[in-house]
Amino acid sequence: MSNFLQQLKDLQIFQENAQIRIETLGNFCVWRHQQKIDSKEWGRDKTIQLLQYFVSNRQRNALHKEKIMDGLWEDWNDRDFKVALHGINKTLEPERASRTEPMYILRQGVSYQIDLEKVWIDVEVLEKYIIIGNETYTNNHEIAKIAYKTAINLYKGSYLPNRIYEDWTSEEREKTQLLILGAYITLAEILIDKNPLESIRLAQKALAIDAAWEDAYRIQMKAYIAKGNRPQAIKTYMKCEVILEEEYGISPLPETKKLLKHIEAIQ
Repeated sequence: MSNFLQQLKDLQIFQENAQIRIETLGNFCVWRHQQKIDSKEWGRDKTIQLLQYFVSNRQRNALHKEKIMDGLWEDWNDRDFKVALHGINKTLEPERASRTEPMYILRQGVSYQIDLEKVWIDVEVLEKYIIIGNETYTNNHEIAKIAYKTAINLYKGSYLPNRIYEDWTSEEREKTQLLILGAYITLAEILIDKNPLESIRLAQKALAIDAAWEDAYRIQMKAYIAKGNRPQAIKTYMKCEVILEEEYGISPLPETKKLLKHIEAIQ
């Protein structure tokens, strides 16, 4: 377990010491040497779009320049890319000497990618915390709780909400949403015996993201029973039933129905 504790410590140190920090959840902002970069420094919106594209595709191998432009802009020319890339490098490294390689955007020929070892990105770190939580969930709930709670604290809202209609952001948005929903529910499961009220709150957070997330209703039902509130547990099932019918025209899963029968049998 000491290995996982070290990973948690390393992630915290990285957050504190990273010269560039990028926040994408609920809002987009970039921090340079602990100072928030003013939106005016970026100049053109295409500069911000290109940086966001690098973030969205950070886990892929270096992307060819033309593939990047095809993914970003319908009508583009080579100058668009050069100006936008120059804008990123100038903003992230305003004092970089001329004719020296940029520190944060790596280039391999005409392919590019963001350097994850030097740039702290909230969605990347959130995923790492959740991985630690998932890997320690079975054997060490204390480490798992720390990891899940830290990930949840990083989640300030949807990924790049100002680009919600851009195809190149959808995959990352959906992935992050699934990750955070899983974190809410798994942490709620860990806490349900000792702190059912917190489990109810966490499940409600999940439902605020996806009102039809059935796992969250089951957590709440179990938590209300742990609190001795049988009527509220049944009411929660009824709400789940209504939402699923309204959203998808389906009924709750057999697992949820079985839990209801168990609750109804409680005297």
